[in-house]
Amino acid sequence: MMKRNAVLITILFALSVSLISVSAIFWEFYKLNKQQYIDHIFTKYSVIAQIYREHMQRSSSEIMLEANLAVYDLFIIKDKKEKKDILEKSKLLKKEGFKSFGTSLMLNKNGLFTKNTVTNLEASMLKHQKQIYFYIESPDSEVLIKDERLHPYSYLNILYFYSMVFIIISLSFVLVMQKLRPLIRLRKKIALYGNGDMEISFKTKNIDEIGSVANELENTREKINTILESRTLFLRNLMHELKTPIAKGTIVTQMLSEQKQRDRFTSIFKRLETLVEEFALIEEVTSLGDTTEFKEYRLVDIIDGAIDMAMVDREKVGVMISTDVKVDVNYRLYTTAIKNMIDNAMKYSDDAYIKILINEKGELCFESRGECLKHPLQYYIEPFTKENPSKNSFGLGLYLVDSILKAHGEILAHEYENGVNRFIFA
Repeated sequence: MMKRNAVLITILFALSVSLISVSAIFWEFYKLNKQQYIDHIFTKYSVIAQIYREHMQRSSSEIMLEANLAVYDLFIIKDKKEKKDILEKSKLLKKEGFKSFGTSLMLNKNGLFTKNTVTNLEASMLKHQKQIYFYIESPDSEVLIKDERLHPYSYLNILYFYSMVFIIISLSFVLVMQKLRPLIRLRKKIALYGNGDMEISFKTKNIDEIGSVANELENTREKINTILESRTLFLRNLMHELKTPIAKGTIVTQMLSEQKQRDRFTSIFKRLETLVEEFALIEEVTSLGDTTEFKEYRLVDIIDGAIDMAMVDREKVGVMISTDVKVDVNYRLYTTAIKNMIDNAMKYSDDAYIKILINEKGELCFESRGECLKHPLQYYIEPFTKENPSKNSFGLGLYLVDSILKAHGEILAHEYENGVNRFIFA
């Protein structure tokens, strides 16, 4: 299944990787951009720290502090309840500690003198209800300041660009899939043609690369159909023309006076008739494409029919198969295949006896005693090949069996064990 949809899976994989990569890049960019924005606006705390430090050093009034902060759109939160609510519910964006350096005038018994002071301060930037707050803490005091000018970081711009990229990649995938749809339909048509639907058309109005391939396939289909029709017509006419002189020759043979000559010519014409019948069967097997002729039969019924066709003594055939075993086959062809296996055993086994059974894998087996094959099985399933030229055979038996099995989606196999040749319909 995966191999059949390899292109689709590859495209889906590429789309997934692209979207995941773009999402990861935008996510990292979002985090970096947000952090840079926070770092940038956090620098404003230096201005606040300067104003607050001067207020502490000069011990100026609260009104003066508010006025200095208002210049920068900064306002002190005085309401204790509101201040507590903000501190509890706000989100901490950044926090940093620093030292504030200053000087102050001091008076002692020697007079005025200047004293350097160092104050440890801690600044926090908070976000609450889409507003930015600065919270300054010192060992002796604290203040919460609202910034009217600054606003929390907004991700809408990045989200907009990310959405645009996401949509463009997705639309590209849709367009690619739209272009591949004719290819998918073409694959299904080729499968139908391979299954025997010789009249299916590949013709299309598309003028792209896939359309060109489809139209070339249509031209090829027409040529193949023409060749197959010519071949079928030739073979059928040839066999018809051969049957007529064979029939006439058989009749004339009966008019010969000498028995020896009559028997010789009768044997010759009988072999010719058998050869024509096997050629007809080969033509039928090779042109078989319609599986609607396959039906379910009991295997023992097919074997009984094959024994009747082979015209052998039933005592020479041991059938060890349950009556419950059923197969979905073309009855006449499958019966012929089993008949040929029986004929083969009668000709080449030591005791002219064949055993038919189902092995542990559920495969149909034919066992007979005799010498092992001198050549690989592939040698014997070629047409006009036989082990002993003196045998009354054209060497088409196993070739026919192999062809019939292939038409049924099976293969012919062979094993040799303890003096027994075992042919298997696998």
